[in-house]
Parts: sequence; C-alpha cells; structure tokens
Amino acid sequence: MSDEIDYKRLYELSIIEKETILMDAQNKQNTINELTNELNTYKIENYNKKTYYNKNKDKIIEKVKEYNKTYTKSPEKVKEYNKRAYQKRKQKQEIPNED
Repeated sequence: MSDEIDYKRLYELSIIEKETILMDAQNKQNTINELTNELNTYKIENYNKKTYYNKNKDKIIEKVKEYNKTYTKSPEKVKEYNKRAYQKRKQKQEIPNED
C-alpha cells in the first residue's frame, strides 16, 4: 500500500501551488500598475515646464534681482564675451558672401 499514489493529496498540492502562482502574478501585476502610474506622472507629455515657474514666480524674480545686484562682471570676462560675439558676427557675414 505504500507504493500507491495518493491522488487526493497530489490534487490538493497542485491547487495550493496554482493559488500561490496566481497570488504572485497578481502581486506582480499590482506593482507594475503602481510603477506605471508613478512613471506617468513624470512623463514628458504630462510634464508642464511652466508649472514650477508659475508656482514660484515671486521667489525666482527676487532671486534674479538679488543676483543682479550682487554680481559684477570682471573686465576680462566682458572682453571675452565681446570677442566671441564679434567672431560670430564675422562668421555670419562670411557665410552669405561665399554663396
């Protein structure tokens, strides 16, 4: 009798295993849904670039005013900016002349 297969016990084990597999699949699906919802909040199509600015407009304007009051450009930097601008203007004038 010890060689006989207990089909009832095998059936119960298979049902238990099936239930655990289904529970795992359901849990994984729930986590996938949660993560996709989080991802959708950060997607570019749902992201409005101006929302931060609109919410913090006064703070940003004050920071810029404060920065402009305290920041002074060094004469070397001004010369560098002017030189770069002059070179770009020259390049733009040369390009139409070549055609």
